[in-house]
Amino acid sequence: MDELTPLRFIDTPIEVRFAVPPPLEKTPPCPDGFSWEDRDFTVVAKLAEWSDFTRRGRMARNMRPSHAAVAAGRGSLGVGRFFFRVRTDSGRVFDLYYDRAIRDASHRKGGWTLYRELSG
Repeated sequence: MDELTPLRFIDTPIEVRFAVPPPLEKTPPCPDGFSWEDRDFTVVAKLAEWSDFTRRGRMARNMRPSHAAVAAGRGSLGVGRFFFRVRTDSGRVFDLYYDRAIRDASHRKGGWTLYRELSG
């Protein structure tokens, strides 16, 4: 495959779809589709997958170094992002991610974000 380059930064919350609900909702697989700007996209190929368990903001300072080292490899409560690079049925390529961050008491499950569109 040709090298992909970022086309535009989007950073917008999205709703995703799964054919089968994930067994662990805080460690999800690549979704089967998503909705953005009143349009439905079907994922036809997962091109890449990676995770980032970097602790940000105040979360970066609230853990002993020995525990932080373990958490950096697998995440901890409310910390971690799972990224997916996908090709959609329209041929467009996007990076999206699930962020485990707890927003508030009524939004404890985290959320999905459409990060950017790529071209190549």
